[in-house]
Amino acid sequence: MKIKKGDTVKILIGKDKGKTGKVLKILPSSKGKDQTKLIVENMNLRYKHIRPKKGGEKGQRIKFPFAMFCSDVSIVCPKCGKSGRVGFKVLAKAPETSREKKQRICKKCNTVI
Repeated sequence: MKIKKGDTVKILIGKDKGKTGKVLKILPSSKGKDQTKLIVENMNLRYKHIRPKKGGEKGQRIKFPFAMFCSDVSIVCPKCGKSGRVGFKVLAKAPETSREKKQRICKKCNTVI
């Protein structure tokens, strides 16, 4: 997954187009990586109607961030501040471990995200 929790992303389509926000949660899909959804802080807000629980209590309408598809956002590089694509860079194997380490890099400025 190229976008992770805590990343800053820019919204590409919808009513919040052009705005940036922080990723709160990733919702993976069993159908494939194109169906993965994420929740962005204070973006794509929807109303939720809450019924009164007690006799004298009133009902409420609360706003909460709704999930959007991963393809509708673009990651923002922390160094250059531009939205763009993410690439991967494979580091050399460490002698104590047999696994290679992958790092995400910005395609525009080639810095580690």
